[in-house]
Amino acid sequence: MPGPPSVPRSPAETAALVTQAVDELTRRLAHSSVHSPEDLPDAAGDARRGALVRLRILNDVKLAVRHLENQAAHTAAESGAGYPEIGQAMSISRQGARRRWPGLITNSTSHPSSHPNPRSS
Repeated sequence: MPGPPSVPRSPAETAALVTQAVDELTRRLAHSSVHSPEDLPDAAGDARRGALVRLRILNDVKLAVRHLENQAAHTAAESGAGYPEIGQAMSISRQGARRRWPGLITNSTSHPSSHPNPRSS
């Protein structure tokens, strides 16, 4: 039996949830990377090393998100979305989407109009 319908979240609520999840993930990954058995106990060194490891992990997260955005944009285009819709989903202009993914929308990914053009006699 399906659960109750989900309540749409605002962009701010979604951003807060994602920030919290990424923060927790990066702290866990950084903690496990910094506190390996070969590390010597050094409070100042641990703080610096931990911050640098976390920064590297956040950069890796950024690259992973970019990869996932590219996959979603391609899937959207293959499903018939155009640059205006993709731009709106990314909070960028149609032109921004076209610059970000040049050649994404082609004749093979766009669907014909539901209203055929009148034929010339």
